[in-house]
Amino acid sequence: MSFEEYTREKLWPILVETVHASVMYPRRKAYTREQILREKPDITPAELAARLNMPLGEALVILYELAEEGKKKS
Repeated sequence: MSFEEYTREKLWPILVETVHASVMYPRRKAYTREQILREKPDITPAELAARLNMPLGEALVILYELAEEGKKKS
């Protein structure tokens, strides 16, 4: 599934809210932005989840948000 398909799901807002409530979310997002995406810009959510030992849902939200931030900068 693409990010767009995930964001159209009825439970997407609940997943985002849950991820944002995690105390590790800000650190993981920053680390992904500053380190991981520089090394591997095409990393998949599954790869990110395995690499940082986090749930797939959190990886999806982080990569989606970083992709959206990148679009706004362009």
